[in-house]
Amino acid sequence: MNLDRKKHWETVYETKSPDQVSWTQEIPKTSLAFIKSFGLARSAKIIDIGGGDSTLVDHLLNEGFENITVLDISERSLEKAKMRLGEKGKNITWIVSDILDFEPTETYDIWHDRAAFHFLTTEEEIEKYKSIVAKAVQSYFVIGTFSNNGPLKCSGLEISQYSEEKLSSTFEDHFEKIETVLEDHETPFGTTQNFLFCSFKKK
Repeated sequence: MNLDRKKHWETVYETKSPDQVSWTQEIPKTSLAFIKSFGLARSAKIIDIGGGDSTLVDHLLNEGFENITVLDISERSLEKAKMRLGEKGKNITWIVSDILDFEPTETYDIWHDRAAFHFLTTEEEIEKYKSIVAKAVQSYFVIGTFSNNGPLKCSGLEISQYSEEKLSSTFEDHFEKIETVLEDHETPFGTTQNFLFCSFKKK
């Protein structure tokens, strides 16, 4: 595990509330639209990578999805989500792990990643992520990253920007691109970040 990376994110979630971090969304509309567009049963297995204390899990539960896993490097972020959900969160699978250390024991119908992948900046890290996704995903894959018009850093860390072509080619060995959406995300402190979302289907 990258201990510096873990320490960074534990500190962020220990010291900041949702309205103090740039990625907070009240309603993750784009992510939900992609997930619903696949038309899968409510029993579909969904994993949210880097989910932290995101409200995506709340909305998925409200939509009737019943087989949800949330993975994050920060234990504190998942504790916050559990506290928020209370009884509703008891059937969620919570996994504390650096994504690069994740060894899936099952496959998922939908893999969702908003703003985790772009923190991987070396070829070695990206290749490791690709190999994990290829093994873990049996149907669909949604990824949201900073676009070429997005920030160069997030939470003080370097990130990788992506164009539609770059993101598609990164995963083309195992996945076929379905749809792309560019989204301006308004942060809680009034700035705008441009995100690129792509959905993929397993080949």
